[in-house]
Amino acid sequence: MNPHYNQNYTKAEITTILNKIQDCVRDNRYSIAQNENRQENIDFINEYNIRSNKQRSILLEIEPEDFCHSLKNTKLGFEHEILYVFVPKVKLFNIDDEEEIIDVYTKFNVIDMDNGSRAVVISFHRRNKPIDYLFR
Repeated sequence: MNPHYNQNYTKAEITTILNKIQDCVRDNRYSIAQNENRQENIDFINEYNIRSNKQRSILLEIEPEDFCHSLKNTKLGFEHEILYVFVPKVKLFNIDDEEEIIDVYTKFNVIDMDNGSRAVVISFHRRNKPIDYLFR
């Protein structure tokens, strides 16, 4: 495993973090990155025609057992941020309307602000690298 990945968490700690993320999703205080640096997210959403209500339900169905690791943000000026990776198995339909079970790689940044928290989903795409689940 990558030495920058942190799995030093209890299930209770991850449950707390996940609850905070999902509260943001429920309160519509989240976004899924879909900019020029996140083409993989855009392609995945388009390939499986994942509309916003389905995106939201995928995020709300993530469980603590889907947690893999955290890591520090490496972007200049954001090194203080911790990113959390979860990889749930999700049932989706491809372009031929065939059902597939997909490992969806999700990476979250939780930003605490004066008026509450906000979750940014940095990664939202098919898993493209080996992962280790912490609680499985």
